[in-house]
Amino acid sequence: MIAWTLLAAALAAFAAVGFLVWRRWVAPWSVISELISDLRQSRRPRTYLIQGASAPRRVALALENIFERQFLLEQQLSDRASGTETIVTAMQEGLLVIDTNHRIRMANRAFRELFNLPQRLPAAPLLEILRNSDTDRLTTQTLRSGEPHRQELAIAGTPDGAPRFMQLSAVPTKNDAGHTTGVAVLFHDITQLKQADQVRRDFVAKVSHELRTPLSILRGYIETLLDDADLTPDELNRILDVMKKHSDRLTALTDDLLSLARLESAPPNLQLDQIRISELFASIVRD
Repeated sequence: MIAWTLLAAALAAFAAVGFLVWRRWVAPWSVISELISDLRQSRRPRTYLIQGASAPRRVALALENIFERQFLLEQQLSDRASGTETIVTAMQEGLLVIDTNHRIRMANRAFRELFNLPQRLPAAPLLEILRNSDTDRLTTQTLRSGEPHRQELAIAGTPDGAPRFMQLSAVPTKNDAGHTTGVAVLFHDITQLKQADQVRRDFVAKVSHELRTPLSILRGYIETLLDDADLTPDELNRILDVMKKHSDRLTALTDDLLSLARLESAPPNLQLDQIRISELFASIVRD
């Protein structure tokens, strides 16, 4: 009887010790396994407080610190990606980023609208998607040299069917080790600059023609005066009258050019006046 009592007491003591060992050393690690599963799935655990020995408690606190750092890092990456996406989307210039295999990694809205591309671009080389050998040649040259390059590109796109002129600026993208990982290309629309340059050229040509006419007339009459000294007073007066008229025309042209320069360089200060249309047209017909 005494033996059975001692055996039962020993078993009870062993069970109590086993329960304490399980509670302090075994059970906490199963909770830690659940914490790790939550962290792997980016879920915030219900609690980091673990009952048991000091070792699992320290592990739980370390996991809490890791999760907070991971959460902060993901938040920063999300904010940075969101800010970058906002800036890229709001850009008026087209932006294209490709890798070393000439596959598109990023293309903003302006670039897709420029070449009438869909929202989702297929995983294909740039030349197959864009169908533009000049752009492909520029990116290839940038990848090979590792240096920035520029090029002008004419594409169709204006409502009247005239080409749009783009200034392409390609720069290589590099990693921390300095190795080229791709190319970023910025498409800047210079159509208005090209049109303004053409207008300026046409204007210079027209002004040169307007100036050449009175100068030629003045030169011809000056040569007449030098070559023929036996002119009658009536002929001399007629010649001088024509010369004065065209010298006044030169003065008017010069004044118009100066007025145009003032209008372009400063806020306009127009001086309005009344004119007689009949006299203006009569002067034009007479000229």
